[in-house]
Amino acid sequence: MKMRNFLSLLLSGVFISANAQVQMADDFRGEGKIYVVLTIILILLAGFFFLLFKLDHRTKRLEKELKNKEQ
Repeated sequence: MKMRNFLSLLLSGVFISANAQVQMADDFRGEGKIYVVLTIILILLAGFFFLLFKLDHRTKRLEKELKNKEQ
């Protein structure tokens, strides 16, 4: 439920900011640089989520090891 609220808040912020006219964004769009910026952002987000999933996997593995040691 928390993730759904977070995503809806994030998307509403994107739609609100999409209506605002920003000179730098217009320049980036006009010169085609916006795709470079979006690609870099997507790569960073993908790396961040990969790191989180990897960390979650390691944590679960360690929890299982601790649980097995206690038994």
